[in-house]
Amino acid sequence: MDELVKAIFDEGNLFWIIGGTIAIVAIVFGTIAGAIKRVAREKTRREIAAYIAEGSMTPEQGEKLMRAVPDDDD
Repeated sequence: MDELVKAIFDEGNLFWIIGGTIAIVAIVFGTIAGAIKRVAREKTRREIAAYIAEGSMTPEQGEKLMRAVPDDDD
């Protein structure tokens, strides 16, 4: 185990380990952020559909609201 730690720190591999860790963390957080956005977008669509169904909003108003939100290509 000590040899592995020495190999990591002595041979200049620390740069690659830190860079790889940063890349993995960025990918994970990007994936989580995308999932949260998709869930929020679907919740908004359902709420608009509920307002239309109960009659407090016309279908035309709901359509305008749905078009007002940019559709991201995640």
